[in-house]
Amino acid sequence: MKALFLSLLMIFSVGLFAQNGLNIGDKVPGFEALADDGSTWNLKDHTGEKYLVVYFYPAAMTGGCTAQACAYRDLSSDLQSENAMVVGVSGDNVEGLKFFKKAHDLNFTLLSDETGKIAQLFGVPTRDGGVFKSEFDGQAFELERNITTSRWTFILDKEGKVVYKNDEVNARQDTKEVLSFLKNTN
Repeated sequence: MKALFLSLLMIFSVGLFAQNGLNIGDKVPGFEALADDGSTWNLKDHTGEKYLVVYFYPAAMTGGCTAQACAYRDLSSDLQSENAMVVGVSGDNVEGLKFFKKAHDLNFTLLSDETGKIAQLFGVPTRDGGVFKSEFDGQAFELERNITTSRWTFILDKEGKVVYKNDEVNARQDTKEVLSFLKNTN
């Protein structure tokens, strides 16, 4: 009976945590994901030395997402000056992320969250994915994603705790807001 009670309590706690997501002060549980280069990216390998900006975006190669990613690219030296690194997370598959990174010369890692488990861990809402067809540099492309995440941004400190959370991100202002927060923190 005691084991059953503890099991139910644990299931309820995990469900409640996943539903509410992470808030300022919470330590981010470890996670792994496939990066745009096909390698396995592990959170534990990227905490301890720098702030980590984790931004969720709906879909590679779309207007707002491209503007947001290019702003992070263009302000990367400012972010580095504030002792921060960036990682973008979406429901796009690795091939789509690789194309997106190359097409816009992005200088940071993109993570594939095709199942939505990372978004769920952070509490970021998701909806169904889809296929996006377009043309870039004379090349037709089709990007497929299983889920579409909402646009949210988090900053983790060196201990892996959430120190910044924005669930109403403006794609064109996100990087400037992140930089402002980091400048006031450092």
